[in-house]
Amino acid sequence: MKLTDEGLRNRDQWLEKGVRLPEYDRAIMREKTAAAPVWVHFGAGNIFRGFIAGLQQRLLNAGLADRGIIAAETFDHEIIDRIYRPYDSLTLMVSLKPDGSTDREVIASISEGLKACPAYLGDWERLKAIFASSSLQMASFTITEKGYALRDMQGVLLPSARKDMEEGPDSTSHAMGVVTALMLHRFQNGAVPVALVSMDNCSHNGEKLRGAVIEIAEAWVENGFAPADFLKWIGDESQVSFPWSMIDKITPRPADSITQALKADGFEDMDPVQTEKHTYIAPFVNAEVPQYLVVEDRFPNGRPALAQAGVYMTDRDTVNRTERMKVTTCLNPLHTALAVYGCLLGYTLIADEMKDSDLKRLVERIGYREGLPVVTDPGIISPRAFLQEVLEQRLPNPFMPDTPQRIACDTSQKVPIRFGETIKSRMQDGSADMLEGIPLAIAAWLRYLLAVDDDGKPMAVSPDPMLADLQAALSAVRFGDPASADGVLQPILSNPVIFATNLCETPLAEKIERNFREMLVPGGVRESLKKI
Repeated sequence: MKLTDEGLRNRDQWLEKGVRLPEYDRAIMREKTAAAPVWVHFGAGNIFRGFIAGLQQRLLNAGLADRGIIAAETFDHEIIDRIYRPYDSLTLMVSLKPDGSTDREVIASISEGLKACPAYLGDWERLKAIFASSSLQMASFTITEKGYALRDMQGVLLPSARKDMEEGPDSTSHAMGVVTALMLHRFQNGAVPVALVSMDNCSHNGEKLRGAVIEIAEAWVENGFAPADFLKWIGDESQVSFPWSMIDKITPRPADSITQALKADGFEDMDPVQTEKHTYIAPFVNAEVPQYLVVEDRFPNGRPALAQAGVYMTDRDTVNRTERMKVTTCLNPLHTALAVYGCLLGYTLIADEMKDSDLKRLVERIGYREGLPVVTDPGIISPRAFLQEVLEQRLPNPFMPDTPQRIACDTSQKVPIRFGETIKSRMQDGSADMLEGIPLAIAAWLRYLLAVDDDGKPMAVSPDPMLADLQAALSAVRFGDPASADGVLQPILSNPVIFATNLCETPLAEKIERNFREMLVPGGVRESLKKI
């Protein structure tokens, strides 16, 4: 069985293997999408293929939509050549249940995949035509938080962003430059309203997207690449809206066990590929079953019937409260704590960490005792029920191939929100002294940056934009010599960019420094957990 339009013609063969198939005529869907596109999505990776595209599939199956989504890739164009086009933009979705069983479904709602870059002329002209279409209602994004950044941690423009600002829309390469160029083309071809919807897993994602697009538009107006009216139009949220959203679904890298199981069942060409940009991706997506998407309902040109697909459509305050619940308390802080401790203790699966009673107690404390009492209740999802699902079903799922090494990526970009918000809340109500799990997790992250495990053996450290600076700041620290850490952490802990507050002005700095020193001896990381 081949995952192609031709391969799906023998429906009985797929159904016999328990695979759900699209219940609509895909050829007609693609024709209608090409003629009058409604939805384009930037970021052609797993969270899009395994979650967002599945939402549109539900609407298509139910007859609530007749057009699909156009995928546009801004970063790793090899994905389009190796995963989209050979498989006719189809995805085999494999949902991993805690009991070891799986659900399989062919997601066929992606009408085409395009390389979003002017260097690929044919794809670029196609994207321009899509953005010139009055039927286009929304462009959504899962390009990771880094995709919106125009500046480094010191506030200096990134070279790619500076180049786009200086050279204009015809040679743009940064994701935000690409989007702004396409929006300029839309403005020049009728200026029909549209929604730009970030669905990335970061705080105030719509604000980040809007800020980046506006900054590039301002530069283009100043440099003569766009008229002043363009900036006025794109800054008017009655014309171009930037709804906020909260997304939650774990879609780890493709698992070897799933590859082998699919091959054994007769599925052909299922092997993952690794691109030159180190994207590890497969024709299938394996992911957990639980999923949440909450979106601010501001769409000036209409929108798909997303609520009918299970999306919470609401107001900005509710989105913000839901995002705070997840990112600051009920999931992300637990992930980060497990990630750094898991790397230090030699774990390669998050689920295996949840079998470790010491680690389990740590994340239960961070979630239930330290975060939940100060969490913001969004009103549409129960924080306690959400946290309970995370701790009892999602993180312990032994069939989820999610690794601490993956989650440990870019931790410096995550700690201000994942830990900083609870710290600030506790400071405001005078209860910061009770925090033990969060300062322990922060100390473990700093210990992790030394790139030696709990036995003192060399250990790989995941990519992080601040890695070189942080490791330089810790260069005087020596494993086996706790005294070498004296005074070293203060410049880091006092940096509000990293922690969203100056921790040296809180009672937590002393705890973090003490925990860090205690972790500098063999077995110290494990012993630190006994405190919890």
